[in-house]
Amino acid sequence: MTNKMILKKLYKLIRNTLFTSLIWKDFKLFKKLDKNKRFPVLVKDLYPQPFDKTSLTGFDRHYVYHTAWAARCVKTINPLKHIDISSSLYFSSIVSAFVPVDFYDYRPAELSLSGLTSKHADLMKLPFADNSILSLSCMHTVEHIGLGRYGDPLDAEGDIKAITELKRVLAPGGNLLFVVPIGNKAKIMFNAHRIYTIKMIQELFTDITLKELAVIPERHGDIQINPDLNSLELGSYDCGCFWFKK
Repeated sequence: MTNKMILKKLYKLIRNTLFTSLIWKDFKLFKKLDKNKRFPVLVKDLYPQPFDKTSLTGFDRHYVYHTAWAARCVKTINPLKHIDISSSLYFSSIVSAFVPVDFYDYRPAELSLSGLTSKHADLMKLPFADNSILSLSCMHTVEHIGLGRYGDPLDAEGDIKAITELKRVLAPGGNLLFVVPIGNKAKIMFNAHRIYTIKMIQELFTDITLKELAVIPERHGDIQINPDLNSLELGSYDCGCFWFKK
């Protein structure tokens, strides 16, 4: 074991001991303050959460902002039905409260809600006719296709095949909400995801129109709607939200 590994283990032990001590102190104080004893306060039920005492509420910037952006887009589009391919279930389940949603995934979810259906689909061979869908989304999904992460077959061109399928099924005049990680350099984080440049996405969608681009910085700053690409500085793992219209 290297010195670095030993120091890391020692730091973790000290940190955990410190937090355990603080929580134990709070536990004893709470029992003392609990005059009415409405609940049993037992040592065996301790469930320490030492990292939640923060001044601000943390959140996953990609997934909070991109789903909020997409829900607003669907409200503007106001379709009779929306089709989602493997995006966040939080998005589909919430949007289904005001627009019927058919959710498709390589691994379908056993989810039952009014206004929402969940079915199986392979993004490289979608079960829809050409030019048939007016309102479609596929968000934070294509970057994974072909990397084997979710049991799908390995395919170096899997993302391109998936994009081709999305464009095939999108109806003339239809809207596609498409989200992937973007950055200042293109890379594959195997077997997790790809990171694209904005130029790469533009080149993959030259045959349909970009209606809106939203960029979500990885760490700081608000979502940017239609930023000036000439002055836009991307980090290594930002989020690109593309609203395309066919």
